[in-house]
Amino acid sequence: MHFLSPILEEYIASRSQEEPEVLQELTRETHLKVVRPRMLTGHFQGRVLSLLSKIIRPNTILEIGTYTGYSAICLAEGLSRDGKLHTIDKNEELYGIQRRYFDKSGFGNKIIQHTGDALEIIPELEVVFDLVFIDAEKMDYPAYFEAVLQKTQSGSIILSDNVLWSGKVVEPLDPKDKTTKVVLDYNEQLKEDPRVETVLLPIRDGLTLSRVR
Repeated sequence: MHFLSPILEEYIASRSQEEPEVLQELTRETHLKVVRPRMLTGHFQGRVLSLLSKIIRPNTILEIGTYTGYSAICLAEGLSRDGKLHTIDKNEELYGIQRRYFDKSGFGNKIIQHTGDALEIIPELEVVFDLVFIDAEKMDYPAYFEAVLQKTQSGSIILSDNVLWSGKVVEPLDPKDKTTKVVLDYNEQLKEDPRVETVLLPIRDGLTLSRVR
């Protein structure tokens, strides 16, 4: 489902901050060499993540789902002077391209890569996170959310990506479509959870912003 016309999407992007050159390069290489390049965060949402991070000015960021590193670089733009970003991805084959662009972006010394199952890695991190970005396996979103809540504090921000799920959240539910059911339940959970304040933003494929109480 296209939420906005291509012309309007182009207008929105053209009236937002320019995409940094290193991210343009990363986008090109991802499309040329990596499977499922549509998973890239992209120009407009990337600038949204960057600006949110700059507003929050976090000391610590956790990202679940690195892919080729685009969103991590965007989020790192807002880190405090001595801040660190931990990013987790299960695909070890992407480690090299991630590291190359992290270093090229100038944030390489601030970004710590983890490869493996996020639900196993997160409990081992002795860090309290100011900002969290969840953008990985949708079936695990509820488990990710519970795991990161244990690593946040009052005022921490948790961002959840793809919560509109290509518009399937407002279409008749196919009983066999387990992923859409999980996304629907997750969206309802965040709205009703007394531990957070939540607003769902219609940015790209849906971005939920939750503030820990």
